[in-house]
Amino acid sequence: MTRASMADKKPPFRPLILGIAGGSGSGKSTIAKGILAALPDGAGALLEQDHYYRPQPHLPLEERQRLNFDHPDAIELELLSGHLDLLHAGTAIVRPTYDFAVHDRCPEGLRIEPTPVIVVEGILVLADDRLRARFDIKLFVDTDADIRLMRRIRRDLEQRGRSFAQIRKQYYETVRPMHLAFVEPSRRFADLIIPEGGQNRVALEMILSHVRSSF
Repeated sequence: MTRASMADKKPPFRPLILGIAGGSGSGKSTIAKGILAALPDGAGALLEQDHYYRPQPHLPLEERQRLNFDHPDAIELELLSGHLDLLHAGTAIVRPTYDFAVHDRCPEGLRIEPTPVIVVEGILVLADDRLRARFDIKLFVDTDADIRLMRRIRRDLEQRGRSFAQIRKQYYETVRPMHLAFVEPSRRFADLIIPEGGQNRVALEMILSHVRSSF
């Protein structure tokens, strides 16, 4: 199937679903966006685990800031799994939108249409057996801890309105312990481990070749 015909493909079809996991700051988003950018317009959709954090409107901001956002229980994984089932069946979804500045969901979500390729990205997407069962390709992005930490600091300072003190506290109290408990062990479920994330052009080209050959 040509790139043009792939873009024109309409439901019902069986989408190719990729799960991309790895530590915070490993380069998962770069890989995910690289895959989608190489596809024709409308051929791919992205579901980010971070938008599926559970809503906490009943808690004041101070309490929401103290929650462990790196534990699987903080994420509505059952909703993410259900959304994958709907997209797989050719039904559009409304994906939640999470506001990291206030640690809660926004009132409005984002409509996502079924597409031939669906990319699911997040630190815990390979740690959950429900999600793993829905992935055709399972990827783990493996990047050194010091690089991941520096990327996380920059992201949280520039994009999420956090102070350095908040970032440091969260890293030692939840990010690192949960990475060791859940994220790192999930790499054993990966079909492919990608060293150095988005900088690994060879791995990205291999993935793209496989994705394109599926159509």
